[in-house]
Amino acid sequence: MAEETVTTKVLMEEKRVFKPPEDLVKNSNVWQWMKKKGFTDEREMRDWTQKNYVDFWDEMAQTYADWHEPYTQVLDWKPPYAKWFLGGKINVTYNCVDRHAKSWRKNKLAYIGYGEPQGEVWKLTYGDLYREVNKLANGLKSLGVKAGDKVSIYLPMVPQLPIAMLACAKIGAIHSVVFSGFSVGAYAARVEDADSIVSITIDGFYRRGKIVELKKQADEALAKCPKIKHQIVYKRAGNEVPMNTGTWKDVWWHELCANQSSECDPVFVDSEHRLYILYTSGTTGKPKGIEHAQGGYMVGPPQTLHWVFDLKEDDVWWCAADIGWVTGHSYIVYGPLNLGATCVMYEGSPDYPDIGRWWSIIEESGTTVLYTTPTAIRMFMRAGEAWPAKYNLKSLRLLGTVGEPINPEAWIWYRKNIGRDQLQIMDTWWQTETGTFAVSPLPITPLKPGSATLPLPGFGVDVLDDQGDPVPVGSGGNVVQTTPWPAMLRDFYKDPARYMQTYWEFYWKTHPGYYLAGDKGRRDEDGYFFIQGRIDDVLKIAGHRLGNSEVESAAVSHPAVAEAAVIGKPDEVKGEVIIVFACLKEGVKESEELRKELAAHIRKELGPLATPEAIYFVKDVPKTRSGKIMRRVIRSRAMGQDPGDISTLANPEAVEAIPKIV
Repeated sequence: MAEETVTTKVLMEEKRVFKPPEDLVKNSNVWQWMKKKGFTDEREMRDWTQKNYVDFWDEMAQTYADWHEPYTQVLDWKPPYAKWFLGGKINVTYNCVDRHAKSWRKNKLAYIGYGEPQGEVWKLTYGDLYREVNKLANGLKSLGVKAGDKVSIYLPMVPQLPIAMLACAKIGAIHSVVFSGFSVGAYAARVEDADSIVSITIDGFYRRGKIVELKKQADEALAKCPKIKHQIVYKRAGNEVPMNTGTWKDVWWHELCANQSSECDPVFVDSEHRLYILYTSGTTGKPKGIEHAQGGYMVGPPQTLHWVFDLKEDDVWWCAADIGWVTGHSYIVYGPLNLGATCVMYEGSPDYPDIGRWWSIIEESGTTVLYTTPTAIRMFMRAGEAWPAKYNLKSLRLLGTVGEPINPEAWIWYRKNIGRDQLQIMDTWWQTETGTFAVSPLPITPLKPGSATLPLPGFGVDVLDDQGDPVPVGSGGNVVQTTPWPAMLRDFYKDPARYMQTYWEFYWKTHPGYYLAGDKGRRDEDGYFFIQGRIDDVLKIAGHRLGNSEVESAAVSHPAVAEAAVIGKPDEVKGEVIIVFACLKEGVKESEELRKELAAHIRKELGPLATPEAIYFVKDVPKTRSGKIMRRVIRSRAMGQDPGDISTLANPEAVEAIPKIV
């Protein structure tokens, strides 16, 4: 039994393999690089770049970033701190906007933005973006903002959000974007912790046909933030808002920018100069302010986007995340703009005015590459195949997923109904901390449903037991990164002790410099990674450890189930027993017969060890804004305990619907 205390049992195996079409392989960006370097085998290429990661990232830095002053040293690695591209001077906004606006891309679309009210479309070329960013950058300077100052941004998915970020980066200010769905308390805590002197917000925006009065929330938050001197307010919805002149001074965005020059010289900063602070959701304990640096961010996001999603000059890229999360920072703003890509943005809810809204946007915009979450895919699954079938999605050539492990059934549905049973799915594993994809397929990679496949070129990733030994095939363990990478987090803002404790301390004695990701995972006999969920999301049943996500995947593979959350309930004999909360597909009726059928199905899929003690049917399960199931909240509610602050959840009303089981 000793082995079972340090590894996680794996009961579900995935044997299906989907090979990439030959034309996708031969025309891919990564294949062209491999040919140039003399590689003909993907595994050989991945292995070589991992072993020679410093040389690899040196080449990528020279390929994807324009340096105002060249760096003199690629890496200084003194665990747990890495400094990349030492001596280099760079400006992110110059790389993302200026160089394109001063080239033939001046009239190329940078953003196609869709408001939630139908028919409302914003289009910005790189020339437009250049002028708008410069005006706001000059406006910020007129308010006294200088390099190194912090600016908090509380905006929805409108083009002014990337404009605000880029304006900060242009003058060397450090932005801290806070998701517009977060509560007053969440914004206040993040503004105060970041020591921000300026807030940028909006009068209101649209969500499911209603105006969300965001400035009202921002004002409540800033009342607790004495360091704020000014707040810039963008006029979007036209709802009446008070303009403060007391503790801080409000100024309308359009008035601030009206007489500003449309030219602004970039402030070239040291490669390690901070680009932004992004706070984790804070669902447990104090939010962590994760710091990222300008130099690494002009290498990691564009390189990984260019290789994984194979972006070409005529692609229309839609990362359907929110910029309030790292996915949006890396793959709606900094990665695609560095590449000169055209990006789609959407302000509102995916199911408003109906569940076909996303598909209508793809049809209208000609989106060619779509990147979304397993949560969204399961929502569409629940609504049925008829909705995407109403729209012409033939412009799509590549698909992707992000945010949490995708269960194989959702993967197959996505491929069949959105990908015409033809398109490859780039299932990416990464984190706020990593800044970029770390484990992911490439367009040349054979795929297995539910697997993020292999560590990307230049990344060292392993799965270890608690003692620091690699786990055998058939067991799960802790996902670690064994080497530094350019877009990695640099520190926690004002909390280096927590940075050390959270990510590096666990393996410090056996493997100093190994980054503990906080996720469980396993590798199969082909070396493919399957992420099993967070380390603290592990069931302990009769001396065995089992990943919650594996039981959830088995439940969702039943044709009646759209989504499932699994928790462990304390048991005197077994330690824990399995409790399943299942969301049924549209039109499926709850019954005791279905409950028994689902229990038998899970047992058949995973074996007697995974037999549920009880199954409860619910309309929804609590999730974070990024789509991750909040098992901790579910467990607290089910056990009759206080779930804590739930205001940052995407659907706090779902908590009340969780039945108490004790």
